[in-house]
Amino acid sequence: MARTIYTLLLLLLLPWALLHLLWRALRQPDYLRHWGERFGFYEPRPAAPIIWLHAVSVGETRAAQPLVTLLRQRYPDHRILFTHMTPTGRQTSETLFGDTVERIYLPYDYPWAVRRFLQHYRPEIGIIMETEIWPNLVAASDKAGIPMLLVNARLSERSARRYACYPALTREALSYLNTIGAQSEADASRLVRLGAKNVTIAGNMKFDIVAPATQLELGSILRSRFGKRPVLLAASTRDGEESLILDALRGQPIPGLLLVIVPRHPQRFNEVAILVQTCGFKLQRRSEGNGVMPDTEILLGDSMGEMFAYYSSCDAAFIGGSLLDHGSQNLIEACAVGVPVLVGPSTYNFAEAASQAIACGAAQQVGNAAELIAAAAALLADEDRRKSMGEAGSTFAKRHRGASERTLTMITQAMR
Repeated sequence: MARTIYTLLLLLLLPWALLHLLWRALRQPDYLRHWGERFGFYEPRPAAPIIWLHAVSVGETRAAQPLVTLLRQRYPDHRILFTHMTPTGRQTSETLFGDTVERIYLPYDYPWAVRRFLQHYRPEIGIIMETEIWPNLVAASDKAGIPMLLVNARLSERSARRYACYPALTREALSYLNTIGAQSEADASRLVRLGAKNVTIAGNMKFDIVAPATQLELGSILRSRFGKRPVLLAASTRDGEESLILDALRGQPIPGLLLVIVPRHPQRFNEVAILVQTCGFKLQRRSEGNGVMPDTEILLGDSMGEMFAYYSSCDAAFIGGSLLDHGSQNLIEACAVGVPVLVGPSTYNFAEAASQAIACGAAQQVGNAAELIAAAAALLADEDRRKSMGEAGSTFAKRHRGASERTLTMITQAMR
């Protein structure tokens, strides 16, 4: 009954879903492409047997990278099918994997659409990254005899409370999952509390991502363009954070500083460029490809797939999504590269990783933008502390690796 009511509500929301796609397309035209896929209409499938991996957007797609490497080694005759919900997620899989994988949009959770998807591709297994649980999709997969796994699963207390508002629907959806590999004991506990079975703690696959040598080489090139100036990276910033940081920097200037801002969403590149110039700072854009001028104060990182290069080229990195209530973006990559990390008060998306990084001295938490600039100024003036924090970050990242291997074991057991 709960799923029937849920489906009826989805039907009522169909006009809104179409309008939402059009609205998103105003800022990101790629939302106008591949509409048929969102309702279960696809090109011919590949002849090879399929392993299906769902990664909603950028973070989940990047996290899947080490797992994809292991799956290719274990199942060389299979074709990996990525499903996404956002154009940026799709673009990320194209950047990371090229034509070595298939990629489509996952259909909206209408019963006929998900049935058409499953009948068309006939995957041998479905692997969902992190938190995307669609009731009709998992129910249809169960009926079709397709084992479904939720891996690298994380569930914040906030998200758990939302799921708990629909106990019958949540419990039923979780019951269709063969196995759940949680990132941490806290994530596992919340999932069990909601009714999940067969939950194990596999760890966080984001620790298994290794910086490509080409990205580290590019980081060295970028650093040579920056010169000997102190460099602060604002990585994966969210809407509203850039203005807070720029206002704080105007109030507390750091002599000679080059601030590199890399917005989380590429559709905001131009918006952030206008903001920087309106605030009176001298701006350059990474896409211009030139050396950084001595009087440039802000470099806008308007490029995709170069985050490791940005991390390896800076002296300290602030992790976006943490100044405002967005739960933070991924701080693990910065730690792995060995760069000192600054993070704001909102870290619920990476609660355990953030607390552990702070505890071991790899990261420092600040309460607001003014504290961020003050902490950055102190850190940039203290080479020994930067070295100590960077070493702590590298050790921290290495110590938590192995989740992808454990997840592969879960997948192998389910396919048998």
